[in-house]
Amino acid sequence: MSGFKKLPKPLLKVIHFPPQFAYAIGLGPLLGKFILLLTTVGRSSGKKRVTPLQYEEIDGRIYLGSAFGRKADWVKNILANPAVDVQIKSQKFTGNAVVVDDPAQIIDFLQIRYGRHPKMIGRILKSEGIPIPPSPKDLKEYAKGMAMVVIDPSFHSDQN
Repeated sequence: MSGFKKLPKPLLKVIHFPPQFAYAIGLGPLLGKFILLLTTVGRSSGKKRVTPLQYEEIDGRIYLGSAFGRKADWVKNILANPAVDVQIKSQKFTGNAVVVDDPAQIIDFLQIRYGRHPKMIGRILKSEGIPIPPSPKDLKEYAKGMAMVVIDPSFHSDQN
């Protein structure tokens, strides 16, 4: 595979800074259509870790995809402690996160994402060598090794 999964880990950390900064200076409402800030507790350090991630809201739940599956640091943190904080636009809430690695559920998630954002998700899939539009067989192959996180919000508050 090519694309996002081949980026070095230090570069991935640098990529996280601009969305965090944008949220910090009040531009969350602009980014919040596609990107949320997920705060987990570091599994080793116990420190709060903030990760900007693309998301989908489906039936009141927040869905996140991890191309790195259970190997992603933020997923490892959730596996150790499923209590998370989330910020979408100016809305902040806590939630309980569950890691799902069932390929059928991940394929359903990918199909929803592609249906809602065909250009953006199409570019991501294309960078990973998946033809556009993706076939069910292509998505099944792509979903191998991935993980999905589902967050059930438990508390909401608006922050301006």
